[in-house]
Amino acid sequence: MDFEFTDEQNMLRKTVRDFVDKEIMPNIAEWDEKGHFDTSILEKLANLGLMGVCIPTQYGGSGMDYNALAIVCEELERGDTAFRTAVSVHTGLNSMTLLQWGTEEQKQKYLIPQAKGEKVGAFGLTEPGAGSDVAALQTTAKRDGDYYVLNGQKTWISLCDTADHFLVFAYTDKDKKHHGISAFIVERTYPGFSSKATKGKLGIRAGNTGELFFDDVKVPKENLLGEEGDGFKIAMSALDNGRFTVAAGACGQIMACLEASVNYCHERKTFGKEIGKHQLVQQMLAKMEAGLQMSRLLVYRAGELKNDGKRNTRETSLAKWQACDYANQAADDAVQIHGAYGYSNEYPVERYLRNSKAPVIYEGTREIHTVMQAEYVLGYRKDKQLNRMLPEWPFE
Repeated sequence: MDFEFTDEQNMLRKTVRDFVDKEIMPNIAEWDEKGHFDTSILEKLANLGLMGVCIPTQYGGSGMDYNALAIVCEELERGDTAFRTAVSVHTGLNSMTLLQWGTEEQKQKYLIPQAKGEKVGAFGLTEPGAGSDVAALQTTAKRDGDYYVLNGQKTWISLCDTADHFLVFAYTDKDKKHHGISAFIVERTYPGFSSKATKGKLGIRAGNTGELFFDDVKVPKENLLGEEGDGFKIAMSALDNGRFTVAAGACGQIMACLEASVNYCHERKTFGKEIGKHQLVQQMLAKMEAGLQMSRLLVYRAGELKNDGKRNTRETSLAKWQACDYANQAADDAVQIHGAYGYSNEYPVERYLRNSKAPVIYEGTREIHTVMQAEYVLGYRKDKQLNRMLPEWPFE
């Protein structure tokens, strides 16, 4: 078991960190305040080869391993959750799912331009009445000759106004429940498709999140991903990848909280000494450090399973649950360390606390992951190998 990063991974971390320090840090407070998602960041990430970092080179990616994706997500969230979310959705939920389930024609048409960053992909599963209960979705897809006609609505969709392509889940046979859900590649330009951004969010205000609407949207039959009825399996395999990136990003948020708090501890003095000298403040810093190190171990363990082409639902669930909880606690403690200043946007920890709540909810709530882990322990849940696992790294 090797806990050392490779020279390539260390170089990647430095590249992303330098990018965040130069391109995101100086602007993020303004973007957050204005609710502005700066799409030029995605273009610059594409120029660095980071929009398809773990996609094989034959499909336009950088051909690095899955832990390289974790490093990218960790360093991006150190800057802000909005940009890690963009990569999570584009690469983790969409592109990796196309790599796993797509036909060669679909990979050539959609995956390659996404991996190169020429096009942006997103993911449409959640609906107003269907979150944790996936089977409750109402969007339908009815076969009509060479097309499927989609009707319905999706909500809380990241990159709703930005993405070019969406992976959309809809019922092709509602009587079959989970087994009647299918997955489709939907282009923004299809007639009947529209989107609308959501305003008034607690956090991730510098991101683009909102609703998708399908009004008799005709999708070519060639854009069915997998077979009819494969949608639920595809969605769950996609979440194994999305949750992995969310967990990695949470490590970056803990790191950001720790860095901001350490700096403030050296600046602020009370009772004649730096506040870092007070043991109760040290206790909060120590918890952050422990949370960061434990979360990283869980994340990179899941990444190694992905590298080996092994099923990792249990390990990824645990990493997502724990890392997001640690990040939420770290942000809360960071505000506490900053005292009254932590309650204002003069310091970034106020933003960290607001941003830290969403990852505890999306891609499986804390409660869902708690139940999953308990069911594994009790023997109620046993994973079967998917018929289409991610390719084992190194890619050929």
